[in-house]
Amino acid sequence: MFIVIYATFIFIILRFAVTLFNFISDPKLRRVNRNYDNLVSILIPARNEEKNILSLLGSIARQDYGNYEVIILDDDSSDSTYDICADFSTKHPAFRVIKGKELTGQWLGKNYACYQLAKQAKGEFLLFLDADEQIYDGLINSAVHRMHFRKLALLSLFTNQQMKTFGEWLTVPLMHYLLLNLLPLRLVYLAKNPAVAAASGQFMLFDAEIYREYEWHKNSKDKIVEDVEIMKQVKARGFNGESLLANGMISCRMYTGYATAVNGFGKNFLAAFNYNIFSFLIFLLLLITGPMIVIMTLNFQLILMMIGLILLTRIMISLESGQNATLNVVLHPLQMFSMALIAFSAIQKYLTKTTVWKGRKI
Repeated sequence: MFIVIYATFIFIILRFAVTLFNFISDPKLRRVNRNYDNLVSILIPARNEEKNILSLLGSIARQDYGNYEVIILDDDSSDSTYDICADFSTKHPAFRVIKGKELTGQWLGKNYACYQLAKQAKGEFLLFLDADEQIYDGLINSAVHRMHFRKLALLSLFTNQQMKTFGEWLTVPLMHYLLLNLLPLRLVYLAKNPAVAAASGQFMLFDAEIYREYEWHKNSKDKIVEDVEIMKQVKARGFNGESLLANGMISCRMYTGYATAVNGFGKNFLAAFNYNIFSFLIFLLLLITGPMIVIMTLNFQLILMMIGLILLTRIMISLESGQNATLNVVLHPLQMFSMALIAFSAIQKYLTKTTVWKGRKI
C-alpha cells in the first residue's frame, strides 16, 4: 500500500506541475488588430448533421473575415444534411456543397472526407472544422496571423465546449482535464521531437502549399486519432506545428448526452496510449484508485494535501478552458467515475473489435 500511496502523490504532484505550467504560460490564441486577406478555404466534413450544420454555416457567414470559401462534403448522410447545405449555398455564393465518394480501402470516413475536401480547395490556407461548432469574430484573422508569425505548417485549436445537460458535464470536461494536466501545451511548438504532439480535429488550419505536397490526411488514412498523428507527421518532416486553446473564438457541442459522450470518447481513448492496455490501466490506477487508497489511510495531512492539489488543478484547468470551476470541483468524483466507465468501455470495444461511430465500424 505504501508504494501505491507514494506513486499516487508523485503522479498528482507531476500533474499539478504540468497544470501550473499551462496556467502560467496561458497557451491561448491571441486576438490581433492587424488585418489579413489571404484566401482561406473552410472545409467541413458532414455526416448526418442536419441538427447542427446550419448553426455553423450561419456563424461563418456572420464572422468578420472577408476572403474565404466554404466547401461542405456530405459524407453519405441518410438525413437532410445535403439538402440543408445546398439550400444555404444558393443564398451565399461563397458556400458550396459536394457529395463524397464511396469509402474504400483502409480509409476511415472523416479522414477520406477531409482528403477529398482538400482536393477541391483553392485557398492559401485550409481550415478544417467539424459540423457541430460555431465560430466568432476574430478567429480566422487571429489564426492566419499566428500561421504567419510562427511560420506554421499546422495550427490546431482546442475549442471551448458547450455543455447543456448533466450528462455532458459529467464527461466533456475530461477532455481539457486530461490535456492540460498531462502535457505542457507550449511544448508542441517548442519541442522538435514528434512524440510531443497534441491536436484537435475540431480546428486544423494548414499551410495549403505544404498540405498539397504531403497530403497529411492521406498519410493518416486509417488512424482513429488522425489529428495527433498528423501533428506528429508535420513535426517529423521538420515543419512547425502548434496547438493552443481557442480563447472563446470557437465553440463546440461535442455530444448531447451521457450515452453519446461515453461512446464518443470511448472510440479514441485507448489510441492516446497507443492501444497499450497495461499502461492505460496503470494510469487509471494512479488517477482514480490511488486517491481512494489515500483516503482509506485516514491520515488527515495526506488527505488534505491530496485534495488541495486536486482542487487547485481542477480550478486552474477550468479557468483556462472557459468552464465553470465550481461545477467541475463539485462533480469531480462523478467525472472520475465516468472516466473509468469510458475507459473500460473502450477496452471492451477494442478487444471485441466492436467500435462503431456514426454507423460505421472502426
